Amino acid sequence: MAAFGLKHICSGEISSRLDEKWSADSLSRFREEVESFGLSLAMVPLPMPSVTINKTPYPSILLGKSPERDHDIDEISTMIRNAGKAGIPAVKYNLTYLGVVRSGYTPGRGGARGSTFVYETAKVDPQVFEMAKGDDDMMWERIEYFLKRVVPVAEDAKVKIACHPNDPGMPKGGFHGVPSVLSSLEGLKKFVDISPSPYHGLNFCQGTVCEMLDEPAKEIPDVIRYFGSRKKIFNVHFRNIKGHRLNFRETFPDEGDVNFLECARVYRDLGYDGMLMPDHSPQIEGDKTGLGFAFEIGYIQAIIQTVRNET
Repeated sequence: MAAFGLKHICSGEISSRLDEKWSADSLSRFREEVESFGLSLAMVPLPMPSVTINKTPYPSILLGKSPERDHDIDEISTMIRNAGKAGIPAVKYNLTYLGVVRSGYTPGRGGARGSTFVYETAKVDPQVFEMAKGDDDMMWERIEYFLKRVVPVAEDAKVKIACHPNDPGMPKGGFHGVPSVLSSLEGLKKFVDISPSPYHGLNFCQGTVCEMLDEPAKEIPDVIRYFGSRKKIFNVHFRNIKGHRLNFRETFPDEGDVNFLECARVYRDLGYDGMLMPDHSPQIEGDKTGLGFAFEIGYIQAIIQTVRNET
């Protein structure tokens, strides 16, 4: 990462439960190790990944089970406090029953396989329907219960908590009876308005947000302005798609429908000071080394250099 010219990174998983790796001392040592390479540890992921509810380490938070829910929220709160003590300024997390819903893969440029979503053919682990059937009000109650308890912790710790939207965009009511309230613009707007705290905001996955739009190329600049002007964008997953709401495939950044240079100018003009991260690279046949992500990093670096040189 340092060789590619990066200055800030988000780490991989620390640990799937509250343990010694989540102690303030351990996190501090990890931050110092990252800094020894000339990098800044700008963000770490909480163990609330974008997986189905039956596979997440802390399912009770969204299942609303007591007393497990309060115990799990207490553990997450301790992780946030310790990140603050260790000098880590932000964490990211997901609030999802469905994980990342897809239909399969579609070949793109050079035969690279892009993850694809077509609503009519998408599938989810059947166990999810047994565990999470309900309505939007149910999911909102559990989201608000969580935020009411962790946002004050984040404020005290001075750690930004960045929530990833539900991927992909879904119809109103979610996916065949499983709610997915953070899979629409209306849902994301409601989410950021739950708390005015400057520590409550979004891990703004531009690809996922484009998946919510009927005309992504036309609409995404104004969506960036909406959340960016309210200082609710804490991190950006800079990802592109071909297609639109309920029917798309993921692409390399220069292959999709959205103009990344135009988007980068919007982030710049808003004064956004977080990361622009590569995300969900298409799979190149035979590649075992991460060529797709290397390409995406280089492309994003060139975009950043271009918009900086324009000022």
